[in-house]
Amino acid sequence: MDLKQVASFVKIEHTLFSLPFVLIGYFIALAQFNIPPGLDLLWILIAAIGARGLAMALNRIIDKDIDAENPRTAERHLASGSMTMNTAWTLCAIFLIMLVFSAWQLNQVALMMSWLPVLVFVIYPYLKRYTWLCHFWLGLCLGLAPAGAWVAVAGDVHGWAAITGMHDGFTDLLWYPTIFFISLGVMFWIAAFDINYARMDIESDKENGIHSFPSKFGETATTRTSIQMTLLWFACFAISNPMDEAWFLMAAGLMAVLNIIVILRHTKLADFQTTLFRISMLTGWILLVAVLLMDPSQGSMNLD
Repeated sequence: MDLKQVASFVKIEHTLFSLPFVLIGYFIALAQFNIPPGLDLLWILIAAIGARGLAMALNRIIDKDIDAENPRTAERHLASGSMTMNTAWTLCAIFLIMLVFSAWQLNQVALMMSWLPVLVFVIYPYLKRYTWLCHFWLGLCLGLAPAGAWVAVAGDVHGWAAITGMHDGFTDLLWYPTIFFISLGVMFWIAAFDINYARMDIESDKENGIHSFPSKFGETATTRTSIQMTLLWFACFAISNPMDEAWFLMAAGLMAVLNIIVILRHTKLADFQTTLFRISMLTGWILLVAVLLMDPSQGSMNLD
């Protein structure tokens, strides 16, 4: 086992999907609680890499037999036999240690909540065997990214009250509406991407009993529903608007339009999947830049 094989196994390039929203959650928390960046960012990034690697490794292990039956995925490491199950489980252990150790370094709240993403990751591969709602569950997996980064900071400041809202003498849900709608928007964003990604496997999914949205409802419904979900994630980001400035809203609107254009042209693009992947990845980074351009002292996140 070498680093190149590990990177290929967990599709390290897909980490670029979730990373900007991890950072968005982090910088929103800094602005909300008026604190400077610190070493927490390092542990948040290590935790994010561990969580992403664990999710991918578990998915590959649980889907080993299904991957072997699909011509598109038959050459994946476990399905083809180029990596042993022992190696895959070892990687799972390493990624889990990265996640839990980083959470321990952050605060008690982060550590005690570290079980949640693990449970969500384990459920996803099985869910696709029973319902097309699996796409939304995958969205939930990545929707935890900004919420987790926010908790890593908020837990230091407010402890369990950051989640429960139960402060001394008053109740205040600090995660609502901003982080809640950011995370919900990420869920719809990933779900919209994933149902389009599943277009590649319609016939294989039908043959192997995989309940993907395209295999159940067809191409036209997939296009219509993914556009509707794109509008939903834009609405969520608009509602969450972390600061009372136009940067985030304009960035979300621009990227929503670009995503819709790509989806509508899926039959005309030479490589629809690659184009969609790139525009979807760009979405997160553009929104991160918009957050970084904001002036926290002028926004709704300022608590002074």
